[in-house]
Amino acid sequence: RVAATRPTRPNVPDGVVVVDPHSSRPLIASSSPWSALRLPAFRAIWLASLVSNIGTWMQSASAAWMMTSLSTSPVLVALMQTASSLPFFLLALPSGALADIVDRRRVLLATQAWMAAAAAVLGVLTLRGMVDAWSLLGLTFLLGVGAALSAPAFQALIPELVPRADLSSAVALGSVSMNVARAVGPALGGLLLAAHATGLVFLLNAASFLAVIVVVLTIRATVRESTLPPERVIGAMIAGARFVRHSPPLRGVLAHSAAFTLTGSALWALLPVVARRDLGLGGVGYGLLLTCLGGGAIAGAWLLPILRRRVGSDRVLIGATLGFAAASAALGLAHNLPVIAVAMVGAGVAWMAGMSTLNVAAQQAAPAWVRARALAVSLLVIQGGLAVGSLAAGALAERLGTPRALSVFAVAMVIGGVLTVRRRLHGLDDLDLTPSEPRPAPVLPADLDPEEVPVLVTVEYDIAPADAAAFVVAASALERIRRRDGAIEWGLYRDAERASRFVETFYVPSWLEHLRQHERITVADRLVEGQVRAFQRGEAPIITHLLGTRP
Repeated sequence: RVAATRPTRPNVPDGVVVVDPHSSRPLIASSSPWSALRLPAFRAIWLASLVSNIGTWMQSASAAWMMTSLSTSPVLVALMQTASSLPFFLLALPSGALADIVDRRRVLLATQAWMAAAAAVLGVLTLRGMVDAWSLLGLTFLLGVGAALSAPAFQALIPELVPRADLSSAVALGSVSMNVARAVGPALGGLLLAAHATGLVFLLNAASFLAVIVVVLTIRATVRESTLPPERVIGAMIAGARFVRHSPPLRGVLAHSAAFTLTGSALWALLPVVARRDLGLGGVGYGLLLTCLGGGAIAGAWLLPILRRRVGSDRVLIGATLGFAAASAALGLAHNLPVIAVAMVGAGVAWMAGMSTLNVAAQQAAPAWVRARALAVSLLVIQGGLAVGSLAAGALAERLGTPRALSVFAVAMVIGGVLTVRRRLHGLDDLDLTPSEPRPAPVLPADLDPEEVPVLVTVEYDIAPADAAAFVVAASALERIRRRDGAIEWGLYRDAERASRFVETFYVPSWLEHLRQHERITVADRLVEGQVRAFQRGEAPIITHLLGTRP
């Protein structure tokens, strides 16, 4: 009955944003990787995060190198990556829920102060010569806790600072910030390491968090308004998990992220071991290898908009997987510094292309009401993959040696890419998850508690018998929408006596949660509802709200 079509993309010059005159929604995103920087709020937070990222990479490189001096075990060296990544795995859903129900700026202020304090303590202890392998791991873990609590709030804040047309630019610029820091930070850290000033590196990192605190105090973001009371943390976590379970686009992004990071983690975990033991490099040489990685990532930021426009997100991700796998194998098999340096440049291009593509896809797969939770789950998968993969890479390196371990992970990365190739990302560009105008809901009697009263919603359709089979197929798409937005049961029934009568039912555990369903509906959901209701004969479907009762 209804043909689902994608908006026509007119032929316009690169960088021009075409806007739908009916919805004011941009139809074409700017092709410039720098377009988001024209926005003052985003520009300020980007510069502040760049300073903070430089401090973080100075510390990461210095701490990893310091661990090679404190311990000869590859497992302990690899555990530095695990200590940074494990908090994301443990705190992903709580931090995402917190960022969705609390002012994200307050979350950022608290977490930046936490990380500044942890870095300062590590700096003071290092200057006094009181740091051993386990205290270094412990304070690195505390910094990871702050980063885990901060990351979902920061990533979910970005779409509130930039329009949809500039979202890809903003995400790519986030990768540029990280990789400029990856290029500059380790080099600066290496110079300070050569001067035996490791403690100063940690103190400078503590100071870098102040830049973010100052900017967050000044920015004003677009806050999603709601007349309903905020969700509680536990309930918000459950709602976030339910959304992920019933959102195939997001699950596809997560599958790609798991395959890419779990197998790609070996390069990051074992690079310090290769630099120190196989190549005989000092702190400056190790920093220069990380600089090659960062430089490649910056080059990848320039190439990514062109590649995405010409070949699409799926092929970019395939190329990134093959490129990073080749770089991992080269790191293990080549014993020539120039060859490894070139391989690290290629690894930087591939890593930036893959992670930026996955980040944009995760942003596009989640509506505003659950964005921080969805991004938190994405970070959970990414950082969990890095943590588990790094530990496995270290253990395998102890048994088989570093070259064989890197080769095994390179082969596994190619296999993981093959296993996830059917989960497409290209359709997310046209998925409109902006909030739709909510339909009015009945008023609950004053003597009932909206948080305690469950509700059974029924939608009665009158369908021509000839259209019954097509209607059932179309209506089955509603199950995912109802469950994703709050329902815990769904069904579609046909009247045994009147063949044209169909009844859709869904059960929501509370009236308040059903009101949230009204607010969570998106433009894409309305399109699905429209396709279902196009089969309706006569008047609109009859909607009934049945309240749970007890003796």
